[in-house]
Amino acid sequence: MQTPASSPSRAAVGAVFGAGVVQGIALVTFPAAGAIFTSPQHYGLTSTQYGALFIPQAILAIASSLAGPKLAAKLGAKTVFLCGMAANLVSMGLLIASQFLTGNPSLAYPVLLVATSFMGLAFGLTVPVINTCAAAFFPKTADRALLALNTLLGLGTALAPAFVAVFVGLGFWWGLPVLVAALSAGLLVFSLPLAISAGAPSAEKSSAGLPAAFPAFAAAALLYGICETMNGNWASILMSTTLGNTPAASSLALTVFWGTVTGGRLLFASIDRWFPEDRVFRILPLVILASFCLTPLLPAKSPLPGLAAFALAGLGCSAMLPLLISFGQKQMPAIAASAAGLLIAFYQLGYGLAAFGVGPLESLLKLQLPHIYAATALPAIGLAVLAFSLARRQG
Repeated sequence: MQTPASSPSRAAVGAVFGAGVVQGIALVTFPAAGAIFTSPQHYGLTSTQYGALFIPQAILAIASSLAGPKLAAKLGAKTVFLCGMAANLVSMGLLIASQFLTGNPSLAYPVLLVATSFMGLAFGLTVPVINTCAAAFFPKTADRALLALNTLLGLGTALAPAFVAVFVGLGFWWGLPVLVAALSAGLLVFSLPLAISAGAPSAEKSSAGLPAAFPAFAAAALLYGICETMNGNWASILMSTTLGNTPAASSLALTVFWGTVTGGRLLFASIDRWFPEDRVFRILPLVILASFCLTPLLPAKSPLPGLAAFALAGLGCSAMLPLLISFGQKQMPAIAASAAGLLIAFYQLGYGLAAFGVGPLESLLKLQLPHIYAATALPAIGLAVLAFSLARRQG
């Protein structure tokens, strides 16, 4: 466990919560550019190649999420935080460089793979530590602090596809990674003199092993990762390639998804007195399930139904991950300091499965993307069952 941090400065709070926005934009930069990566006029990647881009991201995110608590205990939360911002900067630099290599796919693709590797490293280092810092900064209102932080993370994820649409309209899609690189560098420089701490770590009861509740939390994080990623990584591909909508409508679908993720977090953080977190946690997987039942029925070349379906999916996903982390820290106090990193590692495992799995399912089993969306109702059902059980323990 961790003892509460001493009162943080406003600048330190601003850096931690600002990192949520920056990391959100950075994380969705690659999925937001999905239509660019698969376009014959740019990178010309197949669905399998596009999905494989996210394998090193998931692997590095899992590894860094698991290593993060030990690194923070040894080097300090601030060092881990700064390394995460630096990894963002490297990732965006490589993505910018790759667009000069599109005429030589044998060079461009490896550069993209290294770029997503650094993005995984950035996410795995940054997100667990800012979640832990936010909870330590506001120990009496940790649930609300985590929802607020993840609302800002969601705001960043909503902004990324909107920025892509703007930059594509201006004729240089790579303006987004330039923007993310500038924001990461600015936050890194701003944070250098600050005291960013997650509190003084106390010894965790490692000899007793993982708590009995951990497998259920880990399974819920994995299933949630699958559900979120099917929308976050494949919405624009479904809207453009499968349903024949315009690139603008496809980017808007991703913006709507992440926008309602953000709006839902704001909503549930503001009504927690009347609508408790355990009830929200039970209901949201059912909303996700409803969206996966509707998405396969979307008509071609008609963007409005698609936008509505992805808005519903975003609402369902909104508060699941921050509440999962918050509940995990409360129900597993013996590993509270590392709970965020462990759960984000399993979330990233689900991310990797959904990001890569679509391509092989399409090529080997000849499934179309709407069919795969329909099949994702099964993980949503599993998530609903686990959420009901975990929320009951919370109450």
